[in-house]
Amino acid sequence: MRKFDELAEHLMDFMGGEDNITFFTHCVTRLRFNVKDKSKVRQEDIAKVQGVIGVLWSGEQYQIIIGQEVGDAYALICEKTGLKGDKSVGTEEKPVEKEKTEFSINLIFDAIAGCVSPCIAALIGGGMLKVVLLLLTQVDLLSVESGSYVTLSFVSDAPFYFLPVMVGAFAAKKFGANMGIGMTLGAALISPTFVELVANGSGGSIFGIPIPAESYGSNVFAMILTMYVAARVEKFVAKHSPAFIRSVTEPLITLLVMIPAMFCVLAPIGAIIGNYLAGGLAWLYNATGFFGLAVLTAVVPLFVLTGMHMAFPAIALQNFSSLGFDPLICIASILSNFSQGAACLAVALKSKDIQRKATASSSAVSAIIAGVSEPALFSTTLKYKTPLYGVMIGNFVGGAVAGIFKCCCYAFPGSFALFGFVASFGDKGITNTIFLAVAVLAGMAGAFAATMILYKEGKEE
Repeated sequence: MRKFDELAEHLMDFMGGEDNITFFTHCVTRLRFNVKDKSKVRQEDIAKVQGVIGVLWSGEQYQIIIGQEVGDAYALICEKTGLKGDKSVGTEEKPVEKEKTEFSINLIFDAIAGCVSPCIAALIGGGMLKVVLLLLTQVDLLSVESGSYVTLSFVSDAPFYFLPVMVGAFAAKKFGANMGIGMTLGAALISPTFVELVANGSGGSIFGIPIPAESYGSNVFAMILTMYVAARVEKFVAKHSPAFIRSVTEPLITLLVMIPAMFCVLAPIGAIIGNYLAGGLAWLYNATGFFGLAVLTAVVPLFVLTGMHMAFPAIALQNFSSLGFDPLICIASILSNFSQGAACLAVALKSKDIQRKATASSSAVSAIIAGVSEPALFSTTLKYKTPLYGVMIGNFVGGAVAGIFKCCCYAFPGSFALFGFVASFGDKGITNTIFLAVAVLAGMAGAFAATMILYKEGKEE
């Protein structure tokens, strides 16, 4: 972690002091901050620090792009500065008081990302385990009747079955509610009794109000909406409860209010959002054919640039739940990472600057092998502009080919790059994987050729 010593040492000064930071966390590749006063953040100084790939504002959140080693940077910063993520700076164990911000689409994406992103590791593990089991049974190395298969199968199902519990916990953390309450409400949505009632065509009732017979097993929007409201109910109850009985009234009254609100209003609205989102994307995909996927893939780098791609898993999960596969989000993400790598290879080949060659080459490896595109985007393609145009051209070509062959992923990929091909093996067998490989090669060829033509060293501005 010596690489991040300078960042950890000077971060407080660069961010305007500890009093200016209200929230600190990280995702797969970025450190994420909420601050009171944006003008105090010294962006140029942060961008020059060793280990920092890039910096940007995404709505009200300041993001420092680190790459795959973001966990190391986060741990060292917490150790040296006393920052504690969702806790205030220093030793006080009180929740951060977030500043009031104007409503925007970025806030919606940020909320979805904050609730779903922490679940991704479990979803990747479960999804890829399903693929491995499928491959083992296809080549007769494992019988579906064996004890090992049965055990591994229900374990691989667990992250998806208990998704409302995980989302409930992390949504509670995101919105400032009690995580135990979040897990309890999430568990209620998948309670065997409620699941049996829904299977029989009736969701039951609460206080005489009928509950819609909906299934919420893989729906993330139901719990996000629920916990957004629950956090406000909990804070209201805490504020108006006598201190000596608050430990009882706060969870009790919150649950009594949220149970009918969740089952009768919020969760059904979440189901409608999920179903219409998946249905709308399916309609767009079927109506526009390959062109729709081509356009979506072309603009993926722009989503990554703003950080809004962190909401993609929620959409992909809805597709897995309703369709059994994802023909859009995962495919577009895989194609885009390969195109980023191809564009960086073109820059490395065409550039005469040794440092630029090295940076572009390492970024290409990160994008193609690890499936992390931020190093490529912020250190090369966006920085020199024309390579980004090459990436988008390659993405359009690859997306069009993938759309023509109707490529899809049957599980949440462990990596949106080389290892993502494993997730494409499913009902179509190896054919789908071969078609995806053809689309990837077409996209890489398009991105490489376009970058070789457009990129002129020394004329980046």
